[in-house]
This record gives sequence, C-alpha cells and structure tokens, in this order.
Amino acid sequence: MIKINFLKSFSLFGFCLIFGSINAQIEDVRRITKTLCSTEFHGRGYVNKGDSIAAEFIVSEFKKIGLKPYKKTFFQKFQFNVNSFPGKMEVIEGTKKLIPGVHFLVDPSCASSQMIWHPKLVSIEVALDKEQLKKEIELIKQSNRYNAVAFNFSKVSKDTLKLLAGLTDQLAQVLPVLEVVNQKFTWSVSQIQFKFPYIQIQDSIFKDGQELDVNIEAKWIQNYTSRNIIAYKKGKRKAKTIVFSAHYDHLGQMGTETFFPGGNDNASGTAMLLSMAKYYSENPNEYNLVFIAFAGEEIGLVGSHYFVEHPTIPLSKINFLINLDIMGSGEEGITVVNATKFENEFNQLVKINEENQLLTQVKKRGPAANSDHYWFSEKGVPSFFIYTQGPNKHYHDIFDTYEELSFKEYEDIKSLLIKFVQYF
Repeated sequence: MIKINFLKSFSLFGFCLIFGSINAQIEDVRRITKTLCSTEFHGRGYVNKGDSIAAEFIVSEFKKIGLKPYKKTFFQKFQFNVNSFPGKMEVIEGTKKLIPGVHFLVDPSCASSQMIWHPKLVSIEVALDKEQLKKEIELIKQSNRYNAVAFNFSKVSKDTLKLLAGLTDQLAQVLPVLEVVNQKFTWSVSQIQFKFPYIQIQDSIFKDGQELDVNIEAKWIQNYTSRNIIAYKKGKRKAKTIVFSAHYDHLGQMGTETFFPGGNDNASGTAMLLSMAKYYSENPNEYNLVFIAFAGEEIGLVGSHYFVEHPTIPLSKINFLINLDIMGSGEEGITVVNATKFENEFNQLVKINEENQLLTQVKKRGPAANSDHYWFSEKGVPSFFIYTQGPNKHYHDIFDTYEELSFKEYEDIKSLLIKFVQYF
C-alpha cells in the first residue's frame, strides 16, 4: 500500500513537472509574440525603424538562450527602397473623419496628398474600353470640377477584376485614384512610389459626389538598411546542417496612429523559431542547427534573396530548411509548401504526425513563392514552408493582433518538428 501510494505520488509529481514545463514554454512563446506585437515595435516596419528595434530584441533573445553568431556577428545587412507613411494619415468625407484600416486604406505605393478631392466616378464599362477611358481621363484632367478618378469595384465579378488588373496602378501615375471596395482590407509594402496618391474606401462609406479632404504624408526611402539575423548551435558531428527560418518584419505603420501588429504573420513564427533555438540549446543535436530570422520578407522576400546570393553558410551544406510562418493557431492542422517537390520528406512528416497523433491534418501544397523558403529551393536547397490553419483569418490587417492567437497546437507542432529533424 505504501509502495502504491509512493508510485502514485511520483507519477503525479512527474506529470506536474511535464505540464509545468510545457506551460512555461507556451508562456515564453506568448511573451515573445506579445512583445513583437507591441506599439513600441511600430509594426516591425520602416517607420521609426521598427524592424531594427525588433532585430535587437531577437538578438538579445538568442544571446539569452546561449546561441552564438555563425560568423563574427549575428547581423547580415542589406538595403532596399521602400515607400513609408510616417506622418499625416487623414481622409475626411464631408464632416466625417474616416478611420485608417477600417474605412480607408492607402495603396502601398501611394504618394503624398494635401488637397480636397473631387473624384469623378467612371463606370466599369468605360474602364474596360481603353479608348473611352483615355478620353474620360483627359476630360478629368482638363476639368474645373473634378481632380481625381474613382472606380466602384464593390460589385464587380472576379473575372472582370482580372481584366482590370493593373489599371489603377497605371492611372496613379497620371492623377489621384479612388477605388471603392466591399472586401476586407489587406495591406502590403512597396518599393516604389506612384506620382499621385491612390486610396481605397469601403462602399459603405463612399458617397458619389462627396468631396474628400485627403491629407497623407508618404515618404519614399532610398537604400533603407535592414538586417537578417543568423544564430548557430554547433552539433556533435559536422556531417549535416538543418536550418530553421522565420521572417520577423511586418508592414509597419500607416500614419502615426495606425499600425499593423503582425501577430500571426509573423511574430508567432519568430517566437516558434526562438522556441526551437531554445530547445536545441538545452538538448544538443548531432546536427549543426542554424536559426535565421529574415528581414524584408513582406516587401518581396528581399532578405532571404540577399542571403542566398551572399550566403554566410554554404548552401551546399544545408541538408534541409524549415521555414516557419503563421504559427499562431493549428486547430485545423498545418499546410506544407513544397510537399509535392520533396515527397519523401513530406511522407515522413505525415507518418510522424499519424504515429504520434499530433495534428488534425498535414496538408500538401506544391511550390510557391510565398515565403522565405522560395529562394533556397530555387537554389537547390531542400526546404519546406510550414504554416498553421485555424479559425483566425486575420492577415495583413490591423486586426492581426496578439490577442487573436490561440497557440492551440503549439506543443504538437514543436514535437512534430523535433521528430522530423531526427529523420535526417
């Protein structure tokens, strides 16, 4: 009887230790994600050097974990041009001040504007006819009544929108453009700036014939310096190298008051990257483990492209790269990009998941240039891009916050990745 009670007590103690460890890991991931999403990081973009603030934080976390730089420094600098919005961000319709990111959105390539807009609404039929549209634009430019062109795309079919693709971008080089939509706003970052301003507005707000007081400050920055971060854990052998990567940058700010937290995309992936680094720091592997936090992903995979063109690690020595992006949920499983390209590895991933009953599904997807794995696989480096699926659908909007993340399958995803590395 005493022995049984002792065993029960020991089992309970062991369970508490395991549960406590898991809970501590998740709390650490939450801490990192919440920090990266905070206003002090300015959306990890190019207003107030938000990306640089994030970079310094990530390096401090790597140092805390006990990892070293692969070379003499954690940083790999590179440059690119970027359009930013550091100041005024106001659109007033009549007497109503519109809310950025809710009522209106500036195009990433939008130019500055300090004027009262009198937009002329042009029909879709005219927009589809090049000659008629050309005449209409000339009339607007010569008009004393109108000084901008507007299109209502809120009820246009997807096929028609395909036919109109690129039209508004072209016109923003000629005169101010207003686009009326009824879909969720999705923002991005641009390396160019149009000659004229270009904004989107929700159809529930738009009133044909209503003037708009538009006060927008856009700043095009040439040769902006950003940094990839490379950390290293030497293995017990030198035979193989496994790379984990995640981009830490996001969209930044749209004016002084509106910022994009980037909770799921990709504070969550950065936190998972640091979590994997901490695990392998505490549990040394026979492989060399490299952890890369990329900058410049949102502006066109710029950081990872720079890395493969200027590798600090010979690409030929990388046995596999696992890119982590959008790691904040998982209730509906994960999707694996490049699964059809590296089928043996994908099948092994599925096998591990089924044997250990971890995730609801491991979904197959073919190659796609949608995250930092892309340039590596183009150079012949075997790689996966893994992202979670779940009820949180916020993406590239102001609602992608830390509070929206469940981290429901964090521990199962981490277990899957650890077991997958053992496959090599």
